[in-house]
Amino acid sequence: MASPSASSLCIATLLLVIVSWATSASARNFYQDFDITWGDGRAQILNNGDLLTLSLDKASGSGFQSKNEYLFGKIDMQLKLVPGNSAGTVTAYYLSSKGSTWDEIDFEFLGNLSGDPYILHTNVFSQGKGNREQQFYLWFDPTADFHTYSILWNPQRIIFSVDGTPIREFKNAESIGVPFPKAQPMRIYSSLWNADDWATRGGLVKTDWTQAPFTASYRNFNADNACVWSSGSSSCTSSTSSSSSSDGNAWLSEELDSTSQERLKWVQSNYMIYNYCTDAKRFPQGLPPECTMS
Repeated sequence: MASPSASSLCIATLLLVIVSWATSASARNFYQDFDITWGDGRAQILNNGDLLTLSLDKASGSGFQSKNEYLFGKIDMQLKLVPGNSAGTVTAYYLSSKGSTWDEIDFEFLGNLSGDPYILHTNVFSQGKGNREQQFYLWFDPTADFHTYSILWNPQRIIFSVDGTPIREFKNAESIGVPFPKAQPMRIYSSLWNADDWATRGGLVKTDWTQAPFTASYRNFNADNACVWSSGSSSCTSSTSSSSSSDGNAWLSEELDSTSQERLKWVQSNYMIYNYCTDAKRFPQGLPPECTMS
């Protein structure tokens, strides 16, 4: 019979192995998950893969994309945006498929003069058609620290969230003839680029290149609850995928509970600055049909 001290040592060793396994299993790494696609050295992966930075100067911006394609998912990324005078710059973080009838789910952060708030621009494209913009101010300074920007995309809805607070819901309205992104796998893309012809006050405020280089930072990417699309099949249908377990696939039917609906209303009442569904001048023939859904 093992002595108490030997038993304790065995238990401690076993716990250490379990903790080490769990840590390695859950840790994400930008080297593993993403490819830098453009920028000629202006995009960098740092801190052993824990941090990614994009930079912009007068010659070029920079960007990256995910190695994997996804067909539905709950995807988080922490961003810290360009500080100071970021007027004219756009930091884009989005999901997109390829082709002329592509699907796309957008976060775009429109820079501004020092002291003026960023504008968070969102859009949803389905079968190549967008024009579904909603824009928001944020209730914090997105340049002072990292904040989590999330997309929940399942067959029933797309929910945009910031630090766990939903800011927008786009529901599947195929029943009234509105295409919904559900058949085309998408990659994650991000870029930092100059858009001073439109980004800040309709292009009136130009990029101040004396402030360059402009830098945005990324960390803590999480797509553990996402369906990876590879060779024509989804990881969510694999018996070996954690996403197919009874606990792991709850997000595939997730919807806003009453508390989340109240938080969504709070954001939209206090921080929404543009909503295509209320822009009657833009749609003289009538608002898009999904705007009539509750």
